[in-house]
Amino acid sequence: MEEQTVKKARSGKKEFVGIVQSSKMDKTIVVAVENKALHPLYKKYVTRTKRLKAHDEANEAKPGDKVRVAECRPISKEKCWRLVEILERAR
Repeated sequence: MEEQTVKKARSGKKEFVGIVQSSKMDKTIVVAVENKALHPLYKKYVTRTKRLKAHDEANEAKPGDKVRVAECRPISKEKCWRLVEILERAR
């Protein structure tokens, strides 16, 4: 997939680039963000995956799309990210 991309805007909010895994909920998408981290003991790179729930107001993202999500105020219990843009559509 994609390496974790952390980008801070002027407001200090984090942004990640990831792949949409699910869009079954209304106005919510689940985004998988991958990160390669060096294992402290074995010195091998391990892929770590975060699954973030993000707010998609227009229900426009579909599974497989590459998207950018940004931190925002808590919208629900688990949802504190919002969809910024769709970078690449799934084929």
